[in-house]
Amino acid sequence: MRQVGDMKLYSFEELLDEDYGPIGTPERDEFERDVDEAVQAYRVGEAIKQARKAQRLTQAQLGEKMGVQRAQVCRLESGKSITLTSMMRAFRALGVQVALDMKGIGRVAL
Repeated sequence: MRQVGDMKLYSFEELLDEDYGPIGTPERDEFERDVDEAVQAYRVGEAIKQARKAQRLTQAQLGEKMGVQRAQVCRLESGKSITLTSMMRAFRALGVQVALDMKGIGRVAL
């Protein structure tokens, strides 16, 4: 914490420590895992969106190719409701080859 005039300024790390505990505690580890999962889901969603736009497809058109509604494509692209199955389905519909690097298993091509 740093005092600037009448204000107390806290670093982001200090706020995390206060809310979730220091690094290495179960609560903080769970928070860090959740954040990492959300970031990865966002990246997958962005990859789907970029591939769709590169092919000049609308969300509705991709949904039709996948056999889902446009709303589901929208959720995928925003990083919500991403499962391995839905991700594979989207990339297959787009004709995009994907390789996953799975810890402990190795690289898997989809």
